[in-house]
Amino acid sequence: MTLKSFYKEVMALNGIQDMGQREIQAKAFFKKLNSAELPKTFNWAQEIFEDIHVKERPEQLALIWADLHTDEEEQYTYTQLAENGNKMLNYLRKKGVEKGDNLYMLTPIVPQTWFASFAAIKGGIVSVPTATTMTEREIQFRFEAYPPDVIIAHENLADLVDDALVKAGYTPKAKIILGAKEGWTSYPEIAKESAQASPATINREDVLFCFFTSGTTGLPKRVGHSATSYPLGHLSTAVIIGLEPGCVHHNLSAPGWAKWAWSSFFSPLNVGGTATGFNFTSLDIKKYLSFVAKYKVNSFCAPPTAWRAFVGLDLAAYDFSALKYSLSAGEPLNPEVIDQWRKATGTEIRDFYGQTESTAMIGNPPWMEGKMRLGSFGYPSFMYDVILADDEGKEITEPDITGHIVIRLSNWRAIGLFQEYINNEAKTSEAFKHGLYFTGDKATFDKDGYWWFVGRADDVIKTSDYRVGPFEVESTLIEHPAVMETAVVGVPDPNRHQLVKAFVILVPGHKPSKELALELFKHTIDVLAKFKIPRIIEFVEVLPKTISGKIRRIELRENEESKTEGQVTEFFYHQFPELSSKNK
Repeated sequence: MTLKSFYKEVMALNGIQDMGQREIQAKAFFKKLNSAELPKTFNWAQEIFEDIHVKERPEQLALIWADLHTDEEEQYTYTQLAENGNKMLNYLRKKGVEKGDNLYMLTPIVPQTWFASFAAIKGGIVSVPTATTMTEREIQFRFEAYPPDVIIAHENLADLVDDALVKAGYTPKAKIILGAKEGWTSYPEIAKESAQASPATINREDVLFCFFTSGTTGLPKRVGHSATSYPLGHLSTAVIIGLEPGCVHHNLSAPGWAKWAWSSFFSPLNVGGTATGFNFTSLDIKKYLSFVAKYKVNSFCAPPTAWRAFVGLDLAAYDFSALKYSLSAGEPLNPEVIDQWRKATGTEIRDFYGQTESTAMIGNPPWMEGKMRLGSFGYPSFMYDVILADDEGKEITEPDITGHIVIRLSNWRAIGLFQEYINNEAKTSEAFKHGLYFTGDKATFDKDGYWWFVGRADDVIKTSDYRVGPFEVESTLIEHPAVMETAVVGVPDPNRHQLVKAFVILVPGHKPSKELALELFKHTIDVLAKFKIPRIIEFVEVLPKTISGKIRRIELRENEESKTEGQVTEFFYHQFPELSSKNK
């Protein structure tokens, strides 16, 4: 048995234009896949990319790449992408790199990142995507946790990498540089290798991907994905996005985190689509959207921070006639942003959810357009047995009760779920308990089955006898025209245990003031239950974020402990006597 038939079925499934029928077929497809006996070995690069796509669509574009600053452009067909990947694999093998070794990729959005990813999969080499924004200390931490066998890096990072290697005490088998530096192999040398390479025999449970988590709540953990959990598991992502053969898909994310593998690599290349990558050092949102229009992108995925910036532009200036699907992932998107984008482009931004540890597991597939509830992140993918559970693992079946988002393992183990936290038995045991995988996130669902994100379990605020999810408060604040971005956390209080505190970035042209703070307090009073109202508002210029754009609320909480009076511009609810009669 091979897995080719499942990929071909998804390609046909996503081409069904009757959305009601597509939903029915998707449910049947995943029921079959979830119960299938998978083959013992699987090499995605050979069996799917080469044996299906290179053979059936050799001249179709697999990758369109462009540089936002220079307008430089490169395009690669399926045949050319495979040939470039094979050349890299042959070079690595000459350097003594073997199946099971690892490959650190400290590369920006450049074609070589796609080539290296292909080579690693075909050779059974463990990919370790690493953000180009890493400091020397962060790189050293990773090298000490997982010693590097091969490194490919941009020349701007070569000195940092060399210093980190010395401090970590490791010498890799090969170092490839995009540029030039003594002691490194310049990438053009790889072009001399053969364009054909033999595939490694890879067991389906062999770890092929090592992602360091984004560290929203502590030190990064090493997430181990297998030869099937990502290549095959991302069929769930392709279905939620709605990707079809020949479609042009774009994802705004950097290669250093899992979302790039999700949406810039596997999802489009699983189904014979065209991946796009727009390289930049600083994001010019006007130029970025002009590229989305120029390259006639059919499906566009971006994080909430980008969508919030995009809707502030004159969207009528862009030709989005090719755009069919718009998607958001990372953290839930505020309803008013979805509404503004829909009015301007005719497409609804469909929110979906997953983790480094999974593929897309909850979301709004294409058949939800016109039926979505703004602010809801959809319902569970048919690949996953997702439920809500209390702290002891008991399933929550009543609507509107906050619980842990968990994956039940007793009926079937979702293909897209990771294997383990590598060399971290304690964290693995903490996540897998009661026959469930605990995501660390909390949510509710309503009486109609729509799911609503509450926040990280560690981010839920405990004030008096109530539990407050930060997202609902943030969504309320961002509705105010002066607020561009906000983050809400709980800060210590001797009487209520925690107070709800909001950090607010203002729209350009607005300045922090007591009068504006009063406006914001009044705005939340009109929308939120009294126990959810922020009791402190601090105006800030930036918010701490991970490389994937997620807000590091843990850092905001930790910073509260080191602040001294007068350091910040903040206002307290109790400072406004005019509010006392409105809400205690």
